[in-house]
Order: sequence, then C-alpha cells, then structure tokens
Amino acid sequence: MTSSALRPDTGPVLRDFGGGPFGIYIHVPFCATRCGYCDFNTYTAGELGTSASPQSWMDALRGELRTAAEVFGALPGPQPDVSTVFVGGGTPSLLGGDGLAEVLDAVRANFTLAADAETTTESNPESTSPRFFERLREAGFTRVSLGMQSAAEHVLRVLDRTHTPGRAVAAAREAKAAGFDHVNLDLIYGTPGETDADLDASLDAVLAAGVDHVSAYSLIVEDGTAMARKVRRGELPAPDDDVLAARYERIDARLATAGLSWYEVSNWAADDSARCHHNLGYWDGGDWLGAGPGAHSHLGGVRWWNVKHPARYADQVAAGGLPVAGWEALTAEERYTERVMLVVRLRSGLPLGDLDPAGRAAADRIVTDGLAHVDRDRIVLTARGRLLADAVVRELLT
Repeated sequence: MTSSALRPDTGPVLRDFGGGPFGIYIHVPFCATRCGYCDFNTYTAGELGTSASPQSWMDALRGELRTAAEVFGALPGPQPDVSTVFVGGGTPSLLGGDGLAEVLDAVRANFTLAADAETTTESNPESTSPRFFERLREAGFTRVSLGMQSAAEHVLRVLDRTHTPGRAVAAAREAKAAGFDHVNLDLIYGTPGETDADLDASLDAVLAAGVDHVSAYSLIVEDGTAMARKVRRGELPAPDDDVLAARYERIDARLATAGLSWYEVSNWAADDSARCHHNLGYWDGGDWLGAGPGAHSHLGGVRWWNVKHPARYADQVAAGGLPVAGWEALTAEERYTERVMLVVRLRSGLPLGDLDPAGRAAADRIVTDGLAHVDRDRIVLTARGRLLADAVVRELLT
C-alpha cells in the first residue's frame, strides 16, 4: 500500500472520527542498549550506524505529522482536538528534555491539543535528572512513566537493564519535585531468579516513591529475543505460570492496601485522574494516530502501520506522503473480537449488551464459575478472573 492510499480521494475512504477520544502516539526507536527480553521496534546506535539519527528521525516526524494533519483535515466532519499524547519507545528520554519539547511542539504545530490534554513520555531512569523533568514540565508534559522493572540488582541483570537499583525511585521523586502530579512506575514480575522477597522489596520501593500509578506485567519470553535463546539453551528457566499467578496476587494485595486500585488487569491508579487515559483510549476502541517507525494507527475501523526501519521511514516521508507499510479495514467480526478482548480487561467491565447471544450465554457460565460478576449490566472480572483473563476472553468468543 502506498502512503497516498490513505487519502480519501485515492484509496479506501477513512470513516469519520468516532466522536470519542483521539490520541497521538509517537514512537522513539532509539535505545542505548538492547534488553534481553525486549522485542519492540528499537535500535542501538551501533545497529543504525550512519543510516539514521535522532535528528533525521525528528525531521521525518515533523513531515509525517504535517502530512497526517492534511489527510485527516480532508475527512468529512470536524477534526477533533487531541485528548492524549504518548511518547514511547525505545527510550524517549535519550532525546533529552529539549528533544522531547521539540516532539510536543511538532504535535502542537499540526494538531490542536485539548485544554486538558494528557501528555505522557516514557523515560529510562538512568537518562533523567532534575533538570530533565523541569524541562518536560516547561514543555507542557503532564505525566511521566518510568521503567523500574525491579529493585533487585540480580533481577535487573537477568533482564539486561542498565539502571541501578534505587535510581527509578529517585527519578520518580525528582519528577514529583519538578511538579508532575502523575508519575507511573513499571514493574516486571516472574523473572527467573526473582524471589518473593525481591518482589516485596520492589513493591516497598514503589510505595516509598509515592507515585499515583503502577503498571505490573508478567515476564513474557518473546520469540527471537536474547532471553528466548537463553531459555531454549537451558541457561534460564521459563517463567512458571503458578509463580506468576501468585506474584500477581501479591502485587494486587499490596497496591490495594496502599490505595492504588486496579482499573485494567495490569494497571493500578490512585484515582480516575491518575489513570493513563491514552491507554484507556486503546482499550475502549478509540481512534489514534501512531507516528514514527513501526507505529500503528486506527481511525474508524481502518488500521495501518508504518515501515519499521528509521532510515526507510525517513526516506519514505521525504518522498512525500505517509510512511505506510500496510493497512486493513476491520470487519464487523474483527471489531467485535477486539472489543471483547480489550474491554473485558477493564474494571468498568464489558456491557452485556455488546455481546452476541453466544457471548451472553458464555458470560452466564463465566459468572457461575466465579470468574466474573455482573455489575449494572456489565460483566466485571473477579480477582480469580483476572488471573484467567485470556481464558475468559476465549470463552466469550467461542
């Protein structure tokens, strides 16, 4: 598919914006080192050589946002304000405070941000400082997400993380001191060699940081990663499902006691304002533009994704049009499947009215089995149901 195929006059007609939240995701593909468990579209300086740089990426990003604004502006109906911006990666903090300010300026130059827009950037604790966070606040960022993973040094080594234990908590405190009300810490649990005591120490550190949001993800060994090769060679054991379930329950209990409530299976927040509203847009079927190498976009049931390599991405933007690698128009069945998969993970629950007859019958069985309960005509996962969320989804879609 060529980039021009997303233009309404030359390719599939993009439908009107759905009237719900509209977000923009910016993908920064640069990392100082490659973590052994990561399968994201990221590149180190050694892998890129002279083919791409932060500056060539920034120039291409401006071009993509400009073209996207033109394409969206040609759609029927008014273009909505941007309700959320999320800068992810990769390691966005490698751009520095000034570089991230440029990113947000590029969004503002082409789209209108809502007055109360949530603007988030991910950051690696080792590439932050008090001045870095002050610069982000000056630029207009409202939220920061820090990759902590663990407070145990030996766990970080297994994950190939470069930051030192304690740095993530220090960075969170620096962000709060700079004026950020909303700070997230990411945890990964179930790493080979992690003990209950290691997890407790990580939770102690998170709670001591005083953040208002925590994301906790079980370790997944992705095919093609360095960790997968170590597991295949027998150098590391594969994560144990029973251990992962026990660790999840431990995390949920500690965070709940501290006043952080789950609102999505892997996310906890102090209150509604602390929730990641950008991610809620994904989970609730919203529209978003993904800009940057490999980023995915969705608008009115049409989904497309960019070319992955930063050099090819920059070349395609320079040639004119959007750097699109492929696209698909979701069928009604596909949209139904995705809605069930995502919305059932939310604490707000999946409306029973959204289910087809087979799904409603399955919902009755799930409630009978204690995996969910019904609250105001919505099916909501129980604590046990959250542990078996994938099985619940399969049952609802059978």
